[in-house]
Amino acid sequence: MSDSNDHKRTIKYGESAIGYIRKNVLPAYPRSYELWYTYSAGYNQGLNRAINDTIKANGRISTDEMLTLYGRFLSPTRLGDRLDEVGSKVSKEVEELVDSLKLSADATSDYGLALEQAGEKIKAVSDPEKLHNYVAHLVKSTQNAVASNRKLEIQLLESKKHIETLQSSLEAIRYESLTDELTTLNNRKHFENSIERIIEHSKESGRGFALLMTDIDHFKKFNDTYGHQTGDQVLRLVALAVKQNIKAQDIACRYGGEEFAIILPHESLDNAAEIGERIRTAVMSKELIKRSTGENLGRVSISVGIADYKKSDTAHSIVARADEALYAAKNAGRNLVKTERDVSANADRENVA
Repeated sequence: MSDSNDHKRTIKYGESAIGYIRKNVLPAYPRSYELWYTYSAGYNQGLNRAINDTIKANGRISTDEMLTLYGRFLSPTRLGDRLDEVGSKVSKEVEELVDSLKLSADATSDYGLALEQAGEKIKAVSDPEKLHNYVAHLVKSTQNAVASNRKLEIQLLESKKHIETLQSSLEAIRYESLTDELTTLNNRKHFENSIERIIEHSKESGRGFALLMTDIDHFKKFNDTYGHQTGDQVLRLVALAVKQNIKAQDIACRYGGEEFAIILPHESLDNAAEIGERIRTAVMSKELIKRSTGENLGRVSISVGIADYKKSDTAHSIVARADEALYAAKNAGRNLVKTERDVSANADRENVA
């Protein structure tokens, strides 16, 4: 069932991508398809904003503009290049710090030697003038050592600031690689990493989890009627409803264009159904206002499907059951929460009939 649903969803994005390529009279490079597929699915808010701005300014997108946008937002080496850049800066900072420490160690060694030599000479000195000269030399050496240590201290503080800045850059890159820009939820990559980890933990601990899948009802029609910007507003509204009704340990992700996935550690199927119902109700409770005109667009709804972990589960199998429950909610009229138990009960009734 999940494969069939994925097929329908991705075919829709693929057909839309081909339509954009035709409309803009672009060569059907693989990169062209990837760019417009991503635009159609709405995975990359920065890309969508840049494409919309370009079309608004020029009426269409040229091949050169398309390739530039691909390099900026989708190139596989984009994040890798940024990581390399930050890594190089870290290496340079460390090298400079090591050099400074080496110079400081040499200066300390020289100062120690000067003290030792001066101590030996002072023992044999009876002339007050010579004694004064030796003391002056020691004072000068001490001043030099203090100045060297102060310089090192300043450089260490500067290096600490630089490394903290670089660390922030690495965190930003990591955040970007695992976060959906539009909704600020986790992205599909984060979901796939997380569910594998949660399954492994569940096998070791014996404690299960629930998986909740949601899909915005009639989203394509809404998007086509009111435009992408209003569609983005709907996605943010649903994301906010999700965030406000889950706990800190829960993992909420934007799974696909208008589909969300929420991993609920240690939750039973019944508890997960209550959470799903709270999210569904929260979405329905909000009236949508078009920002540009103030027009009231009414309300949107979501359908929710839920599965819980079985000992034999893989990521694919539990997603498939949650997806099947989601489509059961769709087929039952939408704006509903269905669990895998509902799907099984319905199948039993059909078999009896």
